[in-house]
Amino acid sequence: MRKSLVPVLVAAVLAAAIPSNAAAADTPAITWAPCAEDSTAECGTLTVPVDWDHPGSGSIDLALARRKAKNPERRAGSLVVNPGGPGVSGVEFALRADDYLGKELTGAFDVVGFDPRGVGRSHPVVCSADLLRRAPEPIMKSRADFDARLAYNQRLRQDCRARTGPLYDHVDTLSVVRDVDALRAALGEAKLTYYGVSYGTLIGQQYAERYPGKVRALVMDSSFDHSLGTAAYLDTAATHAEDSFDAFAAWCDRTTACALHGKDVRRLWADLLARADRGELRDPYQPDQRLSGWDVVNQAFAAFYGPYWNELAEWLVAADTGASPPARRVPAVPGEGAPTGRAGEEVAPFARTVFCQDFHLPVRDYDEYAAHLRRQSAIAGDMRYSPAALYSVAACLGTPAPVPNPQHRLAVDGTPPLLMVNSLHDPATGYLWALGTARQIGREAALLTYEGAGHAVLGRGDCVTNAVNGYLVSLTVPAPGARCPALPVS
Repeated sequence: MRKSLVPVLVAAVLAAAIPSNAAAADTPAITWAPCAEDSTAECGTLTVPVDWDHPGSGSIDLALARRKAKNPERRAGSLVVNPGGPGVSGVEFALRADDYLGKELTGAFDVVGFDPRGVGRSHPVVCSADLLRRAPEPIMKSRADFDARLAYNQRLRQDCRARTGPLYDHVDTLSVVRDVDALRAALGEAKLTYYGVSYGTLIGQQYAERYPGKVRALVMDSSFDHSLGTAAYLDTAATHAEDSFDAFAAWCDRTTACALHGKDVRRLWADLLARADRGELRDPYQPDQRLSGWDVVNQAFAAFYGPYWNELAEWLVAADTGASPPARRVPAVPGEGAPTGRAGEEVAPFARTVFCQDFHLPVRDYDEYAAHLRRQSAIAGDMRYSPAALYSVAACLGTPAPVPNPQHRLAVDGTPPLLMVNSLHDPATGYLWALGTARQIGREAALLTYEGAGHAVLGRGDCVTNAVNGYLVSLTVPAPGARCPALPVS
């Protein structure tokens, strides 16, 4: 089986409409050349306005990579891809298309990846590396913590804006959608064929909403729900985190290979969290470092992406007993956490700005924040909260309103069928979000459920792969209510 992608992870006020052919008319041609890091692929740039509503105010170049269809005699067009994050590179995804997409899609399509504005090689949002390293703890325990986070976020916004320039205020996904339509036109495609993962599903959703007549096929793998306010966002995310813990605990109960098989997983977990809260738990990989409760929860949350249940169970045993740590580490979640940059660098990228321009998640004061935390604890139980959701709320705290691309219920009308695929037990973009998004899209949505665990579905067995391939290549839509069985966790 090929690698599955593990990227980590809402009253409509849309930008003023532009004529449907404007992007095509104003888009220069792309000059392709062999990529410096891989001459078997082509790289190029696409020039787009910094501000689509004021195109004369400046421009940036979007970084692109393309792998030409390996079977040109049966080429179906260009497949534009985005792996989400926000902050994961679409250029890198295209360069590794064989790993992620498989022979049928790479044979039938020119796979085109792009780094969205403000990300990667496309004029990234950058901030002081030192300031990013000094970010407060994501969990706020007092009014002083809350006020300190507000002050820090304001300082960080000012720093990032000064270092990034005018683009800082225009990295929202709705602007990216307009970039994608310019890319479609520059590629010479009358209609868009698109595969987006995780945060990349937001691009697909809003493209379908804004340009319904220009859609050929859209796959949204592991969907964000862009209709949720602060409480609903946190509550559904907490539900997804606990559901993933439940799936892990059930697997350990029935699987002799689990390092915790035969033990009371929940009791051991609760004991580890209590020890971490008291400052008594050490990192198996760095025994001189103590783990907080946040560290333990975040380690499990990252493991649920794979899912890396074996690695998690071994890590929990090592943390509990002080035994040698497992050789196999739980991979970090791409796009999550505050980056620190390389040693000695003055600036580092901070893609979380994209999220803060797409989601307005206000918290009035510390009392309201504490109420959210208490509710998360009641909902999530073992997991306490979703680390990704709480981190995002903390990182965006104090963002001035209105944001460029605020939440709203989708209004999709006039597209062909849109394929959604989602794991039943996804910690980051859970099943409640898939159901909610499908309901908003309505009759145009076709939801394929993968009955297993993990984040990002394509590549998890022939059932999913054949369904996605058939849809993208031949426009064959899975039957209503279609489901694919879970693969065993190795």
